[in-house]
Amino acid sequence: MKYVSTRGQSPAQSFTEILLGGLAPDGGLYLPETYPRFSREDLAAMAAMDYRQLAFAILSRLVDDMPGADLRALVDKTYTAQVYSHGRPDSDFSQITPLRKLEDGLFILELSNGPTLAFKDMAMQLLGNLFEYALDKAGQDINILGATSGDTGSAAEYAMRGKHNVRVFMLSPAQGMTPFQQAQMYSLQDPNIFNIAVRGVFDDCQDIVKNVSNDLEFKAKYRIGAVNSINWGRIAAQVIYYFKAYFAVAGSGGGEVSFCVPSGNFGNVCAGHIARMMGLPIRKLVVATNENDVLDEFFRSGVYRPRTAAQTLHTSSPSMDISKASNFERFIADLVGRDSAKVAALWKQVDGGAGFDLKAEGLMDRVKEFGFESGSSSHADRVATIRMAWEKYRTMIDTHTADGLKVGLAHREPGVPMICLETALPAKFEETIREALNLRPERPAGLEDLESLPRRVETMDPDTAAIQAYIARHADD
Repeated sequence: MKYVSTRGQSPAQSFTEILLGGLAPDGGLYLPETYPRFSREDLAAMAAMDYRQLAFAILSRLVDDMPGADLRALVDKTYTAQVYSHGRPDSDFSQITPLRKLEDGLFILELSNGPTLAFKDMAMQLLGNLFEYALDKAGQDINILGATSGDTGSAAEYAMRGKHNVRVFMLSPAQGMTPFQQAQMYSLQDPNIFNIAVRGVFDDCQDIVKNVSNDLEFKAKYRIGAVNSINWGRIAAQVIYYFKAYFAVAGSGGGEVSFCVPSGNFGNVCAGHIARMMGLPIRKLVVATNENDVLDEFFRSGVYRPRTAAQTLHTSSPSMDISKASNFERFIADLVGRDSAKVAALWKQVDGGAGFDLKAEGLMDRVKEFGFESGSSSHADRVATIRMAWEKYRTMIDTHTADGLKVGLAHREPGVPMICLETALPAKFEETIREALNLRPERPAGLEDLESLPRRVETMDPDTAAIQAYIARHADD
């Protein structure tokens, strides 16, 4: 199994060779040369597997340069009831990702029972163990540079804290997250964790990460790695729960199901796309956005039109306040038939501040072949959906999951189960939950006074050179 860049100007490499690096040297994102496919017989045999068995069955098709016993040990170490028992008291922790039935044909996939109460834990805990394994094998250390719009940062930091060969430099928008999200990150006192609050929006943070990753001399000198969903390891790990959810609904029967996925950076739904490409019978992948509806605009019109920082809105589902979706490049690579020159040309336009129109080029007809649809949600929609879910289903959901449920309901088809992916626990978005329900969402034990803890964070301008200087000063701490 070799991995190639979406832009075609980097050598093919193995999984462990790309694991630590993030972006390819040509600025593209890595994808498998070809997707491994599970046959109908394979799927029938996988239907009864538990989460760990399923994770190994899927990852072993994507990771063939690591001894199978080592990969199985890392999977078994990661996906335990102890690690994923920080959420709802009525969850079945042994399932790792329990499926909550709202009514016949409508489900919520619980993905937020990990240490930071968000779906990012599903992949980040594995990535932390993979990093530690690979670095120990190579006798190296790494400086991880990441950007977060709310949940990636805390998930990465909790996965990497205390690891002897890893330092984490995490950029976050100074004003773009909830108090709970900020406190989860900024209260960490571990010496290998460095939080940088950027005076700007998430896209400013993400641009800095890409700028640093494209400075190949700096990247090599300071051993820069990535944990954002530009890292293929993150996407590979997220593929697993699509299979688990499918089997929980369809068993070994082979019928189709649809998924609705709240999406900002396109990483979560990109994993669903890859699961579909690997043979999972997914009928629809419904992309749910908030008011920052760049992705919804594309799937409706064929025009991909990233917004500027000034045009990016602060909303009550802040983890989706993103106007340039990094992982979208992976899907477009498949949409254009892996024409890497085409992808490079399109992203040259994007990197230059423009967009592109695939409908004018006759490519949008192919989108339906991949099962994609989309919709958007507003603050009023979120409040109404949170209230509806509580009153009708006695289920409290967070703001991003509400975006997904609202859009998912609009795209249901008779006879096709719809699974809406949970994004985080309601406790992380207390202000909007109070507005909708006049209730304070329950917090897991130990997090009652999180916002009052001492903080360790630097506030900086969105200046790549200044961030690089900060990393250089602390790269060997």
